[in-house]
Amino acid sequence: MTFSRTTGFVRHHTVRDGHTVPDPLILDERFLAARVRGRGVSVLSSCSLTNSDGRLIPLSQVGRVEIREEDPILKRRDRLPTITVESELDDALEPPQVTAEIAEAIQPIINKLPDGYKIEIGANTEESAKANMALAKVFPIMIVCMLVVIIFQVRSLPALAMTVLTAPLGLAGVVPTLLVFHQPFGFNAILGLIALAGILMRNTLILIGQIKTNHDEGLDKFRAVVEATVQRSRPVVLTALAAVLAFIPLTFSVFWGSLAYTLIGGTAVGTVLTLVFLPALYAIWFRVKPTAAKRSQEVVLAS
Repeated sequence: MTFSRTTGFVRHHTVRDGHTVPDPLILDERFLAARVRGRGVSVLSSCSLTNSDGRLIPLSQVGRVEIREEDPILKRRDRLPTITVESELDDALEPPQVTAEIAEAIQPIINKLPDGYKIEIGANTEESAKANMALAKVFPIMIVCMLVVIIFQVRSLPALAMTVLTAPLGLAGVVPTLLVFHQPFGFNAILGLIALAGILMRNTLILIGQIKTNHDEGLDKFRAVVEATVQRSRPVVLTALAAVLAFIPLTFSVFWGSLAYTLIGGTAVGTVLTLVFLPALYAIWFRVKPTAAKRSQEVVLAS
């Protein structure tokens, strides 16, 4: 490659079959900037090109010279020219909250855009939407697998229904916890909610299994329900307490904070509600009533 300091053109050479062949001339941008700076476009007209015969051809004979402004880098997204606007966030604010406020503020601008122009929200909102869509595809399969595992364990449709009905009890603790600590209900919180449903249904399976065991040992249904609740309350509460304490360090994480708060509030409140809700639901579903002996004792004590 040779460079002419006089004309500012770079000549590249290509070796073909042992012979050196000159390539087309390319104008050196750094040399051009030095020549044009402060002297206008007319200086370019004095530049000359050298043809294959070695003769000089003025640049003005080849074409018209213009200087125009253009973007040095054109970014594209989905094959469309795109301008990306980014900003830093205050540590006290959450990205979904800021995104919602910005979207509301620029909505009048979006409504007035001409055809062919659009404004889309990206960053955390876009990534969260993609993650939710990916999760929604496997969610039905997950539900079916979960129901199959539960039905194999309890071998009873009523017990399966009771187990599934205890899953939403964690919402009573999740919603207040997220509101109090100003946590967004995003993808991580949804993951925590799914895990929380599994924790509560596991506690339900433990109680139902203990009720069945007590009944097989000779206790009537009423005493079996009462004794199972008393016997399993301590281990279930201690397990839930251990889980709550284990998730406390994650509350200081920016990324995993919402998941930790979801599991902490849902596990604490959901466990207590399960211990109260499941025995009552079991007694209502199977029409469990106090035995005659129990009733007679109550009458004697009352008299």
